[in-house]
Amino acid sequence: MTTTAAAATIDLLAEAGVRRFYTVPGESFLELIDEVVRRPELELISTRHESGAAFMAEAEGKLTGRPAVAMATRAVGATNLAIGVHTAHQDSTPMLVLLGQVETDHLGKEAFQEVDLPGFFAQLSTFGATVQRADRAADVVARALAMTTSGRPGPAVVAFPSDLLGQPGRPAGRRVPARPGPHPGPAAVAAAAGLLERAARPVVILGEGAQDGHEVLTSLAERYGLGVYTAFRRQDTFPNTHPHYLGHLTLGAAPELLEPLRTADVVLVLGSRLDGVTTQTYALPADGTRVVQVDTQPDTLGSVVPLELAVVADVRAFAAALIEQADPSEPTTDWRDAHARYLAFSDPTAPHDDATGGVHPADVMAALRRGFADDTVVTSDAGNFSVFGHRYWRFERPRTQLAPISGAMGYAVPAAIGAALAARDRQVLALAGDGGFLMTGQELETAARYGVEPTVVVFQNLLYGTIAMHQARELRRTGGVDIGPVDLAGFARSLGAAARTVTDTGQLDDALAELRREAGPRVLVVRTDSDVLTPAARLSGLMGARA
Repeated sequence: MTTTAAAATIDLLAEAGVRRFYTVPGESFLELIDEVVRRPELELISTRHESGAAFMAEAEGKLTGRPAVAMATRAVGATNLAIGVHTAHQDSTPMLVLLGQVETDHLGKEAFQEVDLPGFFAQLSTFGATVQRADRAADVVARALAMTTSGRPGPAVVAFPSDLLGQPGRPAGRRVPARPGPHPGPAAVAAAAGLLERAARPVVILGEGAQDGHEVLTSLAERYGLGVYTAFRRQDTFPNTHPHYLGHLTLGAAPELLEPLRTADVVLVLGSRLDGVTTQTYALPADGTRVVQVDTQPDTLGSVVPLELAVVADVRAFAAALIEQADPSEPTTDWRDAHARYLAFSDPTAPHDDATGGVHPADVMAALRRGFADDTVVTSDAGNFSVFGHRYWRFERPRTQLAPISGAMGYAVPAAIGAALAARDRQVLALAGDGGFLMTGQELETAARYGVEPTVVVFQNLLYGTIAMHQARELRRTGGVDIGPVDLAGFARSLGAAARTVTDTGQLDDALAELRREAGPRVLVVRTDSDVLTPAARLSGLMGARA
């Protein structure tokens, strides 16, 4: 029986373990849709907007370490995917993007909805190609799939002229395996071990490449006496209550938590590209610090700070090799006081200024800590409300934090749905502001239709709080940041979700308990004080500050 290009492509992906395809259906890739639907082991997830599809696929890749597929039609659908593709690129998340394209004979004529799709995504992807021959379609996709997890993971893009998908195809000539992470060389391991053993105040920064390494990384920290920081929105790479944990390198990190990093004599960077937030706007590690950076991608090494030692290696393999090299004597560095500062800082029940115009966000986080286990998958949107999530939720388990270091708004709800679809046995909690929720909250309809049950908590302060904060600091006035008093719970119910609205701190626990008894997606809308921007900043205080 003759196969088609579309059938050969989907056969390849099914054999490779891809299980979910997120999309808004379009006429330019009908055969791909049909081939997914025909296979009972695969799920076609039809979403309300392509940005939601892309965020869901990205979240699945971040949660599992394996690529999911986002699909869209030609320019109009593909450009809607771009925010999720950019997120996958900046967050080093494996993702495969399959796009319909205009017919072969129409390419290059600016035909209906045409754009050079690999060219459009060139800066956002690890690989891009347009299929030129139906019998080579599966080979091109095999190469793209391998590229999603080779070196620095990321999104790979393949465009299919619509007339090729139904033409005779053939299976991929051979599977293209992902390149394994390079094994560390003994000289590099010995050099790093020597630096750490001679250091008086060594610390380590753990990034995206340190995922799934809790056991080996806790052993590494203990053997060398390392204080441990997690990179921006990578808090789940190390157990936060471990006595060597010092804190999260986030936006506006507290100075007292940063002091051990400022005074470190050696900094070991494992699997982090040292993005702008992690480095506190490229101020840390401080000048004069001896930095050892380890990553599978050579281009990452030394791109931000000068290095004492650059090592191309798999992070977990390097950590294991370092442990083998460790001096048997006990390290003398004592991080108990610094860890105690982190624990006090991350306690949402600690005294804080009262909220006068709604619930204080710290009280919301205290209720969530009471109501959800530490193996809950937590997704977070961008916005000032997220500062409270970063500060007060303690991540104890690997792959429990899904949050965009790209700062993409609208992420939390579709990410929670993608996580719930990929791990139906897990509790999933989404944290969103009303701004981000109103961008992608319509995806609750997708959750209801596919029978998944994430809990979405919306911090409703009627404000684009981050922009209001910047305006208040720089201009002493605001503009364009108001959000209307939308009945978000009613909106959620119209999409098939159970929903409650809370206006008082005392209602939080009961509302969460009520929602847990409901089936389907659940939404808790909390009216928070618009004056409380962060744990340390109030809008009224910034507006009244002297220029």
